[in-house]
Amino acid sequence: MSDENAPNIGELPWRFNAAEDLLAPNLAARPGKTAIIDHRGSCTYAELASRIERMAGVFAELGLERGDRVLLCLLDTRDFPTVFLGAIRSGIVPVPVNTLQTRDDYAWILADSEARAVVVSGDLAADWSGIADANLRVRFVSSEGGPWVDLERLIAAASPAAVAATTRDEIAFWLYTSGSTGRPKGAMHRHGALRLTANLYGIGTAGFREDDVVLSVAKQFFAYGLGNALTFPFAAGATAVLHRGRATPEAIGKLILRHKVSVLGGVPTFFAGWLGHDCCPAATQAPALRLALSAGEALPAHLAEAFRTRFGADILDGLGSTEMLHIFLSQHPGEVRYGCTGKPVAGYRVRLVNDAGVVCAVGEVGDLHVCGPTSALGYWRNPEKSASTFRDGWTVTGDKYVCDEAGWYSFAGRGDDMLKVGGIYVSPIEVEEALSSHTDVIEAAVVGAPDGDALIKPCAYVVLKPGVPASAATEAALKSHVKGLLAPYKYPRWIEFLDELPKTATGKIQRFKLRGSRCEVSAS
Repeated sequence: MSDENAPNIGELPWRFNAAEDLLAPNLAARPGKTAIIDHRGSCTYAELASRIERMAGVFAELGLERGDRVLLCLLDTRDFPTVFLGAIRSGIVPVPVNTLQTRDDYAWILADSEARAVVVSGDLAADWSGIADANLRVRFVSSEGGPWVDLERLIAAASPAAVAATTRDEIAFWLYTSGSTGRPKGAMHRHGALRLTANLYGIGTAGFREDDVVLSVAKQFFAYGLGNALTFPFAAGATAVLHRGRATPEAIGKLILRHKVSVLGGVPTFFAGWLGHDCCPAATQAPALRLALSAGEALPAHLAEAFRTRFGADILDGLGSTEMLHIFLSQHPGEVRYGCTGKPVAGYRVRLVNDAGVVCAVGEVGDLHVCGPTSALGYWRNPEKSASTFRDGWTVTGDKYVCDEAGWYSFAGRGDDMLKVGGIYVSPIEVEEALSSHTDVIEAAVVGAPDGDALIKPCAYVVLKPGVPASAATEAALKSHVKGLLAPYKYPRWIEFLDELPKTATGKIQRFKLRGSRCEVSAS
């Protein structure tokens, strides 16, 4: 199911810098072409390269050295590739963080990574204020306004720095991924991985072209968004449209029309809301739109069919992970089967393993393992999780799949209790703890349940204290409580009240007995 002649990391030059690899060809071939369009206007490849070269100089002036970490808490503007690639160029390790996380998450990641600098969008500075005050050893920089030293001023005053003599196997950047306990894990990626995701998937499978205008709903701090909005457009010499705000149907629809977007990267939750909204354009209004990508959660067949009917173009569904950096199992242009995830991307091997550790027969559900050249080297300071995820060259995904006789793979659920909500992992334990912290709650259990578009959202089962009414007002209060403690996408869309939760003889909650038992109601 894989192409044995596909490129691997060993075929890249030993001396290799991922930032230089993405930028130098564009600077030579198309310096005046627009690389980025954001709310500030357009930025050419020459202008972007200059910013990145000077950003490398900024890090030197801040006292950062090769191998040091810098956190990026940045909205999607030209500042993200400037800081991300500027760090990689200078041998410093950028660590993008989710801009929707809580203050506690940020403090934990800062301590875990031992980052020496943090670059924060001004709009997000309030979430870092207490953390910044408590960490005088860390240099804080503001982008687009904010309380700390201004990023633009630093770039303008800095001198360009030389490219660090990094290697293809050297750690270039980290991406944090959530775990079953809710605490993130830092997946460490090599310099060569960015180029290989572009060669194998972005250009080799999806077919990104120089004349494309690309818009990604997923933000660049996600592995999926990083490929869609940065790696693939730059590798192909295309133009990336960056949207710093929430990816609402209205906002994305306007950007598609204004900039004649040809490739749209999204997640099923977005496509469901957008296709059902009156702002979704007709094909005649968006004739340039030739392709859409979907990942993060399984794409229901009816959404793919609706997109094809409206635009005359396909959504390529796919499966990727933070650990593998981008998509390794995908639909292919001209070879789409609705309701399936697809076939292995050239350069990757996948296998399904049953509970006995034996490779599954055709039609048998098994745990999905993947082997490929873009796998992370492991998790930072987490040998136990590294050993359980990265096994003898194979990466254990945590997903269950089934493969038919024609080699098509279809999603069959998660191997743990983790949920994928709008393409982002959510730990049910974390939501349960938030609910249980409310004074009216004795205990809670959270599982995934499908909404009207067959997309999974958190559903909570709650046991209330005596005398507390099982009312709509109580449900609303509990939802508000969770939103105040966790990132907003984690709150339960439905809450049902029970007298007791199903448990084992030892008192462990049996979540499997709650799955599928929810009444058919619409999410609120």
